[in-house]
Amino acid sequence: MTWTDRFTLFSSLDFAALAFVIISWAIVGWVIENPPAHRPSVSMLMGQYRREWMVQMTTRQPRIFDAQIIGSLRQGTAFFASTSMLAIGGTLAMVGNGEELSGFANELTLGTDPAFVWEVKLMTVALFLTNAFLKFVWSNRLFGYTAVLVAATPNDITDPRCLPRSRQAAEIGITAARGFNRGLRSLYFALAAAAWIVGAVPLIAATFFTIGVLYRREFASASRKILMDPPS
Repeated sequence: MTWTDRFTLFSSLDFAALAFVIISWAIVGWVIENPPAHRPSVSMLMGQYRREWMVQMTTRQPRIFDAQIIGSLRQGTAFFASTSMLAIGGTLAMVGNGEELSGFANELTLGTDPAFVWEVKLMTVALFLTNAFLKFVWSNRLFGYTAVLVAATPNDITDPRCLPRSRQAAEIGITAARGFNRGLRSLYFALAAAAWIVGAVPLIAATFFTIGVLYRREFASASRKILMDPPS
C-alpha cells in the first residue's frame, strides 16, 4: 500500500477535524498574545506586573527574594519539560506497538482501522507534546538569562545602568513566560488531540472544550478580575 493509499483510510471529516485543532491552536495563541486593547488577557496583564516587579527589584537589598522567585519559575519549567518528555516517550512506545494498539483501539471504537491510522493519530499527539517540550526548555533557559540580568543590575539606583538593565530583565522574563504559556497551550491541545483516537467528532468536541477552557482562564476568570481591579 502506497502513502497515497494509506491516507485514503482517513475520511474528509478526519482531515477537517485535524485542520480544526491545528488552526484553533494557532489562533488561540495569537489572540491571547495579541488581545484587543480594551480586553487584555491574563498573560498580558502579568507582563505588566513583571515589569513592575523588576522596577521594585532595583531598590530591594538583598535580592534573595527575587532570586527565589526566579528559581521557582525555573523549577516549574523543568518539571513540565520532564513531564512532556515522559509523555512523548509513552506515546512513541504505543506507536511502536502498532498491532497491539490497533486491537485495543478497534475494540474501543468498534472499528476495523489498520495500525497505520492509530499511529498517525498518536503522532499528532506526540507533535503537540514535542512542541510543548521545546517551549518549556527554552523558557527555562530564558529564566536563567533573567536571573543573570537581575544579578547584573547595579545595586545603586542612581547608576545610569540600573533601570535599563532592570527593563532588560523584565522583557527577557516576559519572553520566558510567553514560552512557558505556549508550552502549556500545547499540552492542552495534545490532550484534545488524544480524543481523535475515539473519532473525528470527539476531536472537534474536545477542541471546542479546550478553546473554552483557555478563553475562560485568559479572559473571564476570577484571577483576571483581581488583576484588573485589585481589592482595596
